[in-house]
Amino acid sequence: MKRVAKPIKDSRTFRSRCACVCLAALAVVGFFLNPAYAQTDDEVIAVDSSLVLANVYITDRNGQPVSGLDQKLFTILEDGIPQKIDVFSAESTPFAAVILIDTSGSMEFRISNARSAAIKFLDGLRGEDFAAVASFDNEVRVLREFEATPYLPDVFFDLKADGLTSLNDAVVAAAKMLSKRPEKRRAIIVISDGADNSSKYSQKKALKAVLDVGASVYTVDMSPKDAPPQEKAIMQDALKSFAEKTGGTFVATPGGAEMRQAFEAIVSELGNQYTIGYQPAFAKQDGKFHSIEVRVARGGLKIRTREGYIAPKAKK
Repeated sequence: MKRVAKPIKDSRTFRSRCACVCLAALAVVGFFLNPAYAQTDDEVIAVDSSLVLANVYITDRNGQPVSGLDQKLFTILEDGIPQKIDVFSAESTPFAAVILIDTSGSMEFRISNARSAAIKFLDGLRGEDFAAVASFDNEVRVLREFEATPYLPDVFFDLKADGLTSLNDAVVAAAKMLSKRPEKRRAIIVISDGADNSSKYSQKKALKAVLDVGASVYTVDMSPKDAPPQEKAIMQDALKSFAEKTGGTFVATPGGAEMRQAFEAIVSELGNQYTIGYQPAFAKQDGKFHSIEVRVARGGLKIRTREGYIAPKAKK
C-alpha cells in the first residue's frame, strides 16, 4: 500500500517547467533583494536551553579520523574566550539525519541520481541510527518519518521533477524535525542543485534554524556539470555556505564510486564525532552571531566543527 506524502506547507500556484528553468538564475538573486521575503525577528525554532553543543570531527595528516582523545586536551572558545566544558562525549554514538531531495523542475534530468544518492546514504545506516526523508519543490513533503532501516515507501520511487525550489524552507523543516529527536548528533543531507527561488525563509533564517538544533549540513551538488561558470557558482554558493557554517561538508557533483565513497564517509563521520557542550560564560540575547573555536593540544590534526551560533533576541 502506498503512503501519501505529507505536505509541510500549503501548495502554491503551478508554474510551468519552462518558466522555472528560464527564471531560475534571476530568481536566486532577486530572492535576496525582494522585500516581500523579509523575515520578522520571531524565532524559527524555540530553544529552551542555553547549552551550546558542538559536534567536532578530527582527522590526522592523512585524512583519517582520530578517536580516543581525552577531554583534557580540548579547549572550546566563544568569541575568543575559553569556556568551561560541561558536556563531553568521545564514543561512537547514534545520530539522527534528515535527507532532503530536490524535486524541482531544474532537477528534471538528475532526479534519478538524487534518488540513488539517498539510497546510498540509507544503506550505510547502522542499527541505532535514525533517518527521515523529505522532498522539496514549491513545498516540502515528508516521504518517511525517522526509521532505523533503509526501507523507503512507494512514493519515493515515483518522484517527479517539477515546480520551483524551496531550499531554505526545506532546511527549516528538517531542523524542526530534528529538534524533536533525542540524539545529540544531528545532520541534514541536502541533495540539490542549490538554486533557491521559492522559499518563504531567508538563507540566514534557515542557517539559524540549523544552528539552533546543533545539526551539521552535508550538501551534495547536483547542478549540471556543463552549466555556465557564473550560474554554477550561484547554485553552489548556498550549498557551500550551509556546509561550511555548520561543520558539514560540500560534495561536488558525484557519480558511481565517488558518490558511494562520499556517503560512506558521511555516515562514518557522523558516528565518530566528539560532542562538546558548554554554557556561555557571558550569555547574550543580542540576536548576533557568536564564533566557536575548538582547539586540541596535539599537533598534526585537522579540526572541523560549526563556525558558531546566532543567539536568540531578547523579547521587548
